Amino acid sequence: MSSHGRALPGEPDRPDPLPTVDLDVDLSSHEMLRRAHVLDALGPDWDPVAALRGEEAAYDLLYSGLSAEQQRVYDELVSAGVLPRRGGSDAAA
Repeated sequence: MSSHGRALPGEPDRPDPLPTVDLDVDLSSHEMLRRAHVLDALGPDWDPVAALRGEEAAYDLLYSGLSAEQQRVYDELVSAGVLPRRGGSDAAA
């Protein structure tokens, strides 16, 4: 018998010892409330473009000034597709 209490093809019909109940939960209103709370917490001065620019600047700083060994590992990770290429031919660009 299937997990939904219905007989599978080729199985004899027999009563299901535990009745099943289909349960649907719509969380879309909760999701909208969650998003509203997030935007409220960010405040009216939040600038998503400035936030992304700041994030990009942080990544540029993170990958700048690498030693030769760090640069080699970085290049391997870029070649493997683990990290995106940043800037020019080396991570400091």
